[in-house]
Amino acid sequence: MLKELDVIAVLPAKDMARARDFYRDVLGLEPSDTMDEENLLYRSGNGTAFLLYRTDNAGTAKNTQMGWGTDNIEGEVEDLRGRGVVFEEYDFPGLKTENGIAATPVGKAAWFTDSEGNILNIFQRQ
Repeated sequence: MLKELDVIAVLPAKDMARARDFYRDVLGLEPSDTMDEENLLYRSGNGTAFLLYRTDNAGTAKNTQMGWGTDNIEGEVEDLRGRGVVFEEYDFPGLKTENGIAATPVGKAAWFTDSEGNILNIFQRQ
């Protein structure tokens, strides 16, 4: 059954070398498995993972594609800013960021884009 299987997020990349450099140099992540030149698997906490794959469709989604949970969003945002990450600033009805972080009814969130235009986030539940 699906409920017992691991979930792996899938992110598109137009330029695999550029994406690999971003995930390594900016986010501090190394692929745990290089399937081939167009498919890189990254592992994160608690057995979670994401696949970065080559496609010309990268950067076309206008929604959050993947996120990390944290207990210290301010610390994570500060660390990532120090690595060159630029956080999005939003001012929509019901969602406004201040210094890159939005307070929501269920916690705090911050969004940024990777080198391929994918929207990523960090989230801290209340």
